[in-house]
Amino acid sequence: MTYLPTFDGPLTPVQNLTETYLPSLRASLVDASPSETITALLAPGRRRVNFMNAHCFNVMARDRQYAAAVNSADFLLPDGIGVSLAAKMTGQALAANLNGTDFVPKLLEEAAKHGKSVYLFGSAPGTADKAASNLIRKIPGLHIAGTRNGFEQAQNDAEVIADINASGADIVLVALGVPMQELWLHRNAPYIHADLTMGVGAALDFLAGNVTRAPAWVRKAKCEWVWRLAMEPRRLAKRYLQGNVSFLARAARQTANTATSASVANRTLDITFSLGALVMLAPLLLLTALAIKVESKGPALFTQTRIGKNGRSFTMFKFRSMVADAEALRGTVLAQSDREGICFKSKSDPRITRIGRFIRRASIDELPQIINVLRGQMSIVGPRPALPSEVDAYPEHAFGRLAVKPGLTGVWQVSGRADVGFEQMVEMDLAYANSRSILLDLILIAMTFRAVLTGRGAH
Repeated sequence: MTYLPTFDGPLTPVQNLTETYLPSLRASLVDASPSETITALLAPGRRRVNFMNAHCFNVMARDRQYAAAVNSADFLLPDGIGVSLAAKMTGQALAANLNGTDFVPKLLEEAAKHGKSVYLFGSAPGTADKAASNLIRKIPGLHIAGTRNGFEQAQNDAEVIADINASGADIVLVALGVPMQELWLHRNAPYIHADLTMGVGAALDFLAGNVTRAPAWVRKAKCEWVWRLAMEPRRLAKRYLQGNVSFLARAARQTANTATSASVANRTLDITFSLGALVMLAPLLLLTALAIKVESKGPALFTQTRIGKNGRSFTMFKFRSMVADAEALRGTVLAQSDREGICFKSKSDPRITRIGRFIRRASIDELPQIINVLRGQMSIVGPRPALPSEVDAYPEHAFGRLAVKPGLTGVWQVSGRADVGFEQMVEMDLAYANSRSILLDLILIAMTFRAVLTGRGAH
């Protein structure tokens, strides 16, 4: 989940993404894991939800009525590799691909646990009924309140609404296709008593078994669109080939228009330094990994969730300097912290190995974060990346640290590291965020070499 103190809803929007390549989009794409999203959607309260893929954005760009329908939704769920790629163009990485075919069954599994019922509306005659039968068989306790096809049974809006309301359904899934389902919900959702209404596209066809899913390895490779194109080339060729290219070209064009010379220079500096460091330090990286493996069991690399720019979580890489089960033991050593405030540090931490103590002293344990820099999750220079538990405990002013990417080095790192208290660290980071420049970054990089040689605060 993303940490943005200015947003008071249960789900976090990707404001920058939608504003960058589609400025007319006022509603926000949700950036959260499937489980977090499901919890929020099933919480008390009425909400209307749409899935958004590249095709949806293309339709929105040329259809004002559809754009109005999308903008009036409560939540938009990112669907497909195209939206993920567009997000990366803006320097973001969405938490999950919430495509309807995978997401809807998970949503209904959780709904069944809460005793909620669902109404299936749309697709060809018989499809909703087949989907209902399959869902009942696969999800214990799921109550199907009713079904209705999207052809002759969908001609009279008032009749459809009356049937849905009479069923007492808590959730209504509408599968009329884009843009019809969004327009139908925009027009009729206010009169439906169900708490949750969703446009689900082809989900009922998949659930009914009318359309075959791609093999698991194809889906894992994020190439299900290729499979679907091969299955239905005549219907989907224009959407997937021409449509996706058009969407990504528009996203790239808008991103280029909003890029500043400073952001380009910072990213160039990050890539240049990190690539050069990987080449020069390759022997040291290999020897360190071997030494860690020889001394103790477990992987040489340690991964941990940290919070980056704008509160986005990412997986940070380090050389493992502690015993393999150090995370499980963290609660037993919190009282030994040498630092005042939120961030834990202890010189006498019993979890640190002998090799670990050396690579910490020499700052070698941080070097794998060069990979995070290349991936755009971190910069060479920036604030120390915080743990989610630390961000949860932040006072309001500390969230300013999240205005820039976290760094491999920075003001805190060259000023004493663990010897610097939390409040002082925050003030340093806020000052950096407000005055960062290429010249300042180069100065801090130069100062880093002195900090590494002296080893001050490194433990």
